[in-house]
Amino acid sequence: MNKIGLELREFWQQLRAPPDALMLELGAGGELLVAKVRAALSLALLLLPLVNIVTGEYMPTEGIAGMFGVILAVAASQVLLLLARQQRRFRWLPWVTTSYDVSLTTFVLALLAPSSLAASLNSMVVWAFYLVAVCMTALRNDGRLTLYTGALAMLQYAALAAAVFALAQTPEQLASADYGTARVSNVLQRVLLIAIVTAITAAVVYRMQRLVELSGTDGLTGLPNRTLLVHHFPALLDGAREQGGSLALGLINLDFFRRINDEAGHATGDRALRHAAGVLREGLEPGDLLVRLGGEEFVLLMPLPAGRAWERLEALRRDLATRPFVADADADADLLRITFSAGLASCPQDGADLSQLMRRADLRLSQAKLEGRNRVVAR
Repeated sequence: MNKIGLELREFWQQLRAPPDALMLELGAGGELLVAKVRAALSLALLLLPLVNIVTGEYMPTEGIAGMFGVILAVAASQVLLLLARQQRRFRWLPWVTTSYDVSLTTFVLALLAPSSLAASLNSMVVWAFYLVAVCMTALRNDGRLTLYTGALAMLQYAALAAAVFALAQTPEQLASADYGTARVSNVLQRVLLIAIVTAITAAVVYRMQRLVELSGTDGLTGLPNRTLLVHHFPALLDGAREQGGSLALGLINLDFFRRINDEAGHATGDRALRHAAGVLREGLEPGDLLVRLGGEEFVLLMPLPAGRAWERLEALRRDLATRPFVADADADADLLRITFSAGLASCPQDGADLSQLMRRADLRLSQAKLEGRNRVVAR
């Protein structure tokens, strides 16, 4: 029981936490996909009111209300699609679009009330879009958004139901040959169904976050890995350009690290890697990103011009060199002094994308090794 409680607590904390950079980047792609689906559905739904009016199956007012709602949805969906296509990532956009999806569903249900109070609560074709709105939040990879959307849908539908029951002066007004009778019990069941779908979608988002976290994190050091670097770099570069600043990339290689593995064993080598990663992590500033590429190689991204970035890397180099690693804590083992060599490249001087900066930084790293290692080369 205690284990279940811990798992539920972790589940709740994960959903409430802001998504990391990789999740936000994937979520931006999901937002564009949702915008395309929304636009396509809106165009498809445009046929329903037309069919209703032509066939005469529903009351004219209902057909007109449906037509008005769908036209509004088509226009708004095109605007939201245009925003989702922008290169700049609007963090507020998913919150606005999901609020729109839920509120539009409530609005269309309310438009049905003049023709039939029962239709405004029992129209399953329209009501089902509450569930569609909740399910589509899974594509945004943000558990907070899923919980918000589910809560908003439940509150709006319950408020609509309260207004409908307050407007009905006789039980007959809540009955319809096409939609049946609107009952409090049915409303409660639908609110519960929204809650269930929200919980299931939240579980899907949680699972996706865990999988992305595992795929974007180095298991040994806990640092981001190459996958996250590739996804996160464009956002860092755009942020630096918007602020009129620079972005520096330091390629770090631990000196003669294979000797530790050969002489002390791979278990000691793993602990030495964690030690080096910990020292480097302690020296990070807000906006920095430290990534383990693999083996004894790391990348440090810094939103700084080349001169200040060199000073930061040089300070990290000296700090690591003055904090030796104890190979065996249970014995009188010698202290191992770990140093690194680094090559530094900056944008836009040395390149405009990740591959160009990595290539230039690698050339300077090779120069640092040729000059005797344990140094940072910036030009």
